Amino acid sequence: QVRLVESGGGLVQAGDSLRLSCAASGLTFGNYVMGWFRQAPGKEREFVAGVTGGSAFEEYADSVKGRFTVSRDNPKNTVDLQMNYLKPEDTAVYYCAAELQLKSRVKTYWNEYDYWGQGTQVTVSL
Repeated sequence: QVRLVESGGGLVQAGDSLRLSCAASGLTFGNYVMGWFRQAPGKEREFVAGVTGGSAFEEYADSVKGRFTVSRDNPKNTVDLQMNYLKPEDTAVYYCAAELQLKSRVKTYWNEYDYWGQGTQVTVSL
């Protein structure tokens, strides 16, 4: 049984940093692209960042480039999202997702991912 568990969300002020972590179990972690998505109230789930199985490729949404960094630790089966210079518009529930890697690229559409975590809330106040 595949399980993805996010942690690290919280309430912060604009300009602060947060580090989200996702712990995976029940899958051969290095065979999966890991992605981070977010969903704000009333909005569609959107891609934030992702990394291929061997960390050869990373992909970021334009809105987070230069502020967020995705990294993974395959021996520990974890993927992190370091979020710096947070803005109120970053407020959302953040989800970790896994997609069996068939090609060396990060997919950016949510329905291309196979497994999902339960999400962690990030709230950024002014």
